[in-house]
Amino acid sequence: MNTKRLFRLASVVGIGFALSACSSSSDDPVVSVDTDLVFEITVTNLSANQPMSPAVVALHQDSYQAFETGASASVALEELAEGGDNSALLASLASSDQVLTEVGGAGAIAPGGSELFELSADDNALGTLSLSVLSMLVNTNDAVVAVNSQSLASMAVNETQTFYALSYDAGTEANTETADTIPGPAAAGGAREGFNATRDDIRDEISVHAGVVTQDDGLSTSVLTQADRWDHPSVLVSVVRVD
Repeated sequence: MNTKRLFRLASVVGIGFALSACSSSSDDPVVSVDTDLVFEITVTNLSANQPMSPAVVALHQDSYQAFETGASASVALEELAEGGDNSALLASLASSDQVLTEVGGAGAIAPGGSELFELSADDNALGTLSLSVLSMLVNTNDAVVAVNSQSLASMAVNETQTFYALSYDAGTEANTETADTIPGPAAAGGAREGFNATRDDIRDEISVHAGVVTQDDGLSTSVLTQADRWDHPSVLVSVVRVD
């Protein structure tokens, strides 16, 4: 069974099986029934003024983690954290034999907005099945919101789990909050640079984000205001096992 299959709810109305009529003959072919696990995953932006970049959602074995706090960010994570570009991270997930299925979001998720994903995996994977969700808060230099390898192994059909995503500083770009270094709408009129391979933060490691400072807090270089602040958690992830 191909465990890299995924189904987006926006394009799939239902899942069914078309079975041909059969007689009682012992020579009738055996019909195999698809027993995939199916999950509906809703990602909701809880912030007041921080749009989220297109999300990355993945089902994988519990041995996989997208990152570790205290460690240096991968280039794929850096590209997401600085510019909101999820393509390298999706490619990294697709190449890992620990990852069962992965999908990128249809677009940015506005404050207060949500996006619904439907992912499937082979039912044999349930015992080690975990979920990861990652996105960038785009009115920042390099803030990532993440649910990083949360277990779904005990979920029964029709059961719901909720996870609150913390915000992390990727540690790859100085938090200057200028219009030239933030890609989000708060930096309109500036260069709005996304990914830059040069790492100029004072420490090259991932940590829980302390939040933006903003011009209202006395950071002279900042184009952000108090409206761009956020609290932990900034994202809600709701998971329903539907099959």
